[in-house]
Amino acid sequence: MGAKVNSYQQRHTSDICNWYFPTAIRLGMGVINDVAPLCCELQISRLFVVIDPFLLGQDMVMNIQRHCQVLAIHTVWFSQFQANPTEVDVAAGVMQYQQRQCNGVLAIGGGSALDTAKAIALMSGQEGHLFDYEDIGDNWLAVDSSAIAPLIAVPTTAGTGSEVGRAAVIVDSKQHCKRIIFHPLLLPRQVLLDPELTIGLPAALTATTGMDALAHNLEAYCVSDYHPMADGIALMAIQMIKTNLLLAYQQPTCLSAREAMLVAATMGACAFQKGLGAMHALAHALGGKYNCAHGLLNAVLMPYVLVANRQMIEDKVNHLARQLAVEPATFDGFMTWLLALRQQLQIPHTLAEIGISNINHQEIALLAVADATAATNPMVFSSQQYATLLANAIAGKLVACE
Repeated sequence: MGAKVNSYQQRHTSDICNWYFPTAIRLGMGVINDVAPLCCELQISRLFVVIDPFLLGQDMVMNIQRHCQVLAIHTVWFSQFQANPTEVDVAAGVMQYQQRQCNGVLAIGGGSALDTAKAIALMSGQEGHLFDYEDIGDNWLAVDSSAIAPLIAVPTTAGTGSEVGRAAVIVDSKQHCKRIIFHPLLLPRQVLLDPELTIGLPAALTATTGMDALAHNLEAYCVSDYHPMADGIALMAIQMIKTNLLLAYQQPTCLSAREAMLVAATMGACAFQKGLGAMHALAHALGGKYNCAHGLLNAVLMPYVLVANRQMIEDKVNHLARQLAVEPATFDGFMTWLLALRQQLQIPHTLAEIGISNINHQEIALLAVADATAATNPMVFSSQQYATLLANAIAGKLVACE
């Protein structure tokens, strides 16, 4: 199996791929240069660019500006948002978007930029409050779908997969919790996957965003619902991550590994249409409360949640272990591989190691129970079980949930 996966990955990274699932995707070196012509195709004449602040000084920005000027496309740049964006950040972006009379959005960056951009694209033409459209019941039906701005997404990290998601995760700054904003038309019109844009990603971010991609695919695969298409995508993506994440971390200029991780991250967001679980329920709760990086939280929480879910997912993980050719090809063998990978990537083993220890366990547990992703966890955990899970992740106790 390992040889087949490696063979599959051998392709010329200079070749351009055009895919149309789940939206239009262009993959390959230099596809970032397609921004301006794509704006013309989408009839965007005044482009609102939501970009991570540290990317502003890069050559990519100057190239986009130059190409847009040639085609008479005006650009407005926005980077005033937090690592965990809030509704206040979104409102500031919407105000600038409307004041500058923009008619389309470009997102460049990691999950923060992508989520902020999607929320701005949604709210640019709505009269309600952002959280009126939280992913609860049929709230999305209240959206004026004709007023959602067209969006182009360019991820520069290989983690969230938000470029092919139909939701934005935004922090409620008053309640200190994360809320998921959903609408089918939040799916970007065009995605550009350019592996060259991830070359400068620091090693720690390569590790945590890569583990985030693993979390998406792994949790989606473990969800009990019947969805063989999502399972197939998740299995292939996990194989790609096993082959390429450590390589991208240790050899940061390896374009083939960078490209494979970009694709695996995108696949994760396709797979998690099936659902997620307790990793994300807890990561959302902790991230909203303590403003901690989402990928890092998922990476730390991952083994504790897997062990807690063991009685419901062991057969699936045994199958996954066989597909990955880990030895022994069992749940325990998979866990041995996972823990070794985390160690090689210098992922902390406990929440205490990232400064999360003296917390109100029950408060976080209640937020986790209420999170939308908790509904598809393989086991329905009570608030007490989530509190126990938290305590285990703080102390480093890998034990089953009772």
